[in-house]
Amino acid sequence: MPLQFNTVKLFAGSGTTELAEKIAQSYGKPLGDKTLSRFSDGEIQPFYNESVRGSDVFIIQSTNQPTDNLFELLLMTDAAKRASAHYITAVVPYFGFARQDRKDKPRVAIGAKMIANLLTAAGIHRIMTMDLHAAQIQGFFDIPVDHLDGSIIFVPYIKSLKLPNLTIASPDMGGSYRARTFAKFFNAEVIICDKRRKRANEIESMSIIGDVTGQDVVLIDDICDTAGTLSKAAALIMENGARSVRAVCTHAVLSGKAYETIENSVLSEMIVTDTIQLDPEKAKQSTKIKVLSTADLFAKAIKSVNQHSSISDLFEVE
Repeated sequence: MPLQFNTVKLFAGSGTTELAEKIAQSYGKPLGDKTLSRFSDGEIQPFYNESVRGSDVFIIQSTNQPTDNLFELLLMTDAAKRASAHYITAVVPYFGFARQDRKDKPRVAIGAKMIANLLTAAGIHRIMTMDLHAAQIQGFFDIPVDHLDGSIIFVPYIKSLKLPNLTIASPDMGGSYRARTFAKFFNAEVIICDKRRKRANEIESMSIIGDVTGQDVVLIDDICDTAGTLSKAAALIMENGARSVRAVCTHAVLSGKAYETIENSVLSEMIVTDTIQLDPEKAKQSTKIKVLSTADLFAKAIKSVNQHSSISDLFEVE
């Protein structure tokens, strides 16, 4: 008798509809029918227009700003639980609040831990995400975490550029491990840009550790918010004699004047994924932003979770 698996139902949160549609297309199953109603004061109420009883429900929603994205995910989880879904997986391509992963000064919240508690309390059985700001955030959950690696998407693209003198760079000390891990795929050297911040999103000074003369430098980061750090690091790298500089960044938050900062920077290109929906108008006008899709990777991971098979193959870079 062939193995029987639970019916898969894929649902999109309103903040991640574009990626969710691509995931559903790659998976080979249409998105489930769901409505998000709003009261006149802005309060949201999502509800499912089809049965989820006994199904493996996958709710696809990044928790970037506004906070309604997170709250919609929590409400959709609760609704699925109360509708007798068999297994609920939160597919959170970009896990917001991940930068608040520890007490770095007195009297601050550990936001990432609080979000983990909220999601678990809402009723999710598993979370699937990509390139957490700190890998240790997996330990904030007492449920299974599928932590996908963006390298499987970026490495083939960087290889296709055939850069003759490739050097990998980290825009700060905190990302040095990420850069070293990425550099192993190319057997490349690693340089580090050391920055000092006055306050959040504002850099005081920066210096380079390593030699970039004549090199094609690729900056590696997980989150690009204002693009200030990357653009300043790129300028410093070019001033020190690099041949070219481009940036690879998983989560394109791109707040404030980030699009303008990228366009006015010395970066050849900014390579990002679609974990966060870009501003359609600004993205269309940008000549430097290159978007690679994570849809196939998430679709394969969803299939593996439903069929109780290993996801180890999804970490093998070609």
